[in-house]
Amino acid sequence: MRPEITLLILLAYFAMLIIVSWVTSKDADDASFYTGNRQSHWFLVAFGMIGASLSGVTFLSVPGAVASTHFGYFQVVLGYMVGYLLIALVLLPLYYRLNLTSIYTYLEGRFGPQTYKTGAAYFLISRVIGASFRLFLIAGVLHLAIFGALDLPFEIPYWVTVAITISLIFAYTAKSGIKTVVYTDVLQTFFLLASVVFTIIFIVKQLDWTWAEVLTNLANDPNTQILHFEGHGSNVFWKQFLGGAFIALAMTGLDQDMMQKNLSISNIKKAQKNIYVQMAMFLVVNIVFLSLGALLYQYAAALQITDFEKPDQLFTSIAMRHSSPYVSAFFIIGLVAAAYSSADSALTALTTSFCVDFLGYERNGKVTDKKMRKTVHIIFAVILFFTILIFKELNNDSVINELFKVAGFTYGPLLGLFAFGILTTKNFNDKHVIFITVISILLTAVYSYILPTLIAGFKPGFEIIIVNGLMTYLLLFLDSIFLKTNHKNSKPFN
Repeated sequence: MRPEITLLILLAYFAMLIIVSWVTSKDADDASFYTGNRQSHWFLVAFGMIGASLSGVTFLSVPGAVASTHFGYFQVVLGYMVGYLLIALVLLPLYYRLNLTSIYTYLEGRFGPQTYKTGAAYFLISRVIGASFRLFLIAGVLHLAIFGALDLPFEIPYWVTVAITISLIFAYTAKSGIKTVVYTDVLQTFFLLASVVFTIIFIVKQLDWTWAEVLTNLANDPNTQILHFEGHGSNVFWKQFLGGAFIALAMTGLDQDMMQKNLSISNIKKAQKNIYVQMAMFLVVNIVFLSLGALLYQYAAALQITDFEKPDQLFTSIAMRHSSPYVSAFFIIGLVAAAYSSADSALTALTTSFCVDFLGYERNGKVTDKKMRKTVHIIFAVILFFTILIFKELNNDSVINELFKVAGFTYGPLLGLFAFGILTTKNFNDKHVIFITVISILLTAVYSYILPTLIAGFKPGFEIIIVNGLMTYLLLFLDSIFLKTNHKNSKPFN
């Protein structure tokens, strides 16, 4: 596809996002930004959260990984179902009962201000690194596909592409925040799924298969094996399933970005209904993504397509070089939609968390300073911009991936803190929390990087977050034993 056409398609796409922002930002106030005035429709939130859960990384890596891990990722998805149930039945009732804007205010009432600030800080670190990582990948694709391919007398620097990417996100989230994000995520999820569906239809037509033949070929494909019980590798069932359950619990239920959308729904029953519908859709969508991966490899084998170096590049190679212009167009939009549906809510959640958790707005009767809120929104946009440029300067896939893993480590302490608060009535020394969580992360790093060198064939996987959360929980328990006055704070469910 010519870069000029790609540019026009993206401009039209972003124009739609801006229009949605303009419509939803009418009569917007602080409640619109933070909670969407608690008026979001539960089904729209459920549908939009599918796109937010599937980042640009997932968009490319899940289909590409089919050749190496088969349908093993579905073991993680099955674990997600357990995590989502715990969110619906345990966390959401807690959040709604306390009428939270930032979920980390729970930690203040339960343990104290240091724990509260520490939990919020871990979220900020996680989301800055995570969102920057995803935008870094997308910015690189856009830069090469558009500006790098245009026949211009001068070279457009990479930072210009990044600046445009961040500016567009800022433009449609600055005024009404989560109220706009709920609707833009619906639009972006639609295009993300449309990209996958169009690609599948194209492959099926090119291979001249009936849909019955598609099902037969998928069933007979060795890459579609789901369950893996043997060995100590990262793909074994118990690691994937349990890891998926706790990943969903931590990275959705204990994440301000994801829960802010749920808390924009008017009441607990509708919020729970949103989770249940999201569960069903998430199952179906991931089956489609994995099936796409198997079909992509079958298509590549049939046409002897080999112009990709890594599995992550397979989808890109076929969509951009071995398909129709329509598939290419929807691929670009789907890829951008996958990245933006994660990044826009991340930027909004970062602003919300900082304003509520560190500046104290919307708490204790303190009224939000709109000018300051917008300033914070700009600051986080700038932070994302420079973090992406740092990733670019590193220019080392292994280093960048390790940084992304570090961001994942920071959810473990949140898991341990919330578990300790909900499952026990004990307390610990609030001033010790930062040391406890840092030690927990270091111990998890030992598990991840040293233990594999001692045990032959052992490869850590998705269970890392469980190890991290368990370490935090045990250290908190030990600290509570030595606390002279063990105040029993009110139970979350009394």
